[in-house]
Amino acid sequence: MLKKSLFPSLLALSLSACATAVPSVEVTRFHIGNPARSGTIVVEEIQGNPDVGLEFRTYAAAVEQELQRAGFSANGDMTNSELVAQVGFRRSFREPERYGNDRPVSVGVGGGVGSRGFSGMGLGVGINLSGKPKGQVYTELQVQIRRRADSTVIWEGRAQTAAKEGTPAAQPGIAAQKLAAALIGGYPGESGQSITVK
Repeated sequence: MLKKSLFPSLLALSLSACATAVPSVEVTRFHIGNPARSGTIVVEEIQGNPDVGLEFRTYAAAVEQELQRAGFSANGDMTNSELVAQVGFRRSFREPERYGNDRPVSVGVGGGVGSRGFSGMGLGVGINLSGKPKGQVYTELQVQIRRRADSTVIWEGRAQTAAKEGTPAAQPGIAAQKLAAALIGGYPGESGQSITVK
């Protein structure tokens, strides 16, 4: 009986821990007037995309899925669609900041009031002995939607996030889904406004 009563709270705790582990995404979008909200669309690689190769397919698939959720129809014919979504992405790595002993140091100050009204202050210094500090993986996704007829850009947006090296959120597949959902979710969004999506 005890196990049954603890299970829901433990599940909720583990889910909340997973949710806080996923980093937020910074999103900026621009569009003309009232951009198209439906029509056939094909996903292509944006010209000059710095990261070419197989990884592009991961980002292209995530963008295509979100565009379909937004109301567009995928078109397998690369030359015969009403719209073209051009996709580009960039991943970079930043080394962790290092301290004298190559270990991160944290300083904490705490205070409290006791049961009899006495107050107390505490100062603590903690050293992370878990090993080498992790760097940050930065991922950026850019999408432009153009009318095929005249190549006019009717909507474009950029999303970026950072995750600690070695965590699930730093993996290309998870990053691509998170960025595409944040960028295209709520399409077309407010033009010229930067938002944070959690």
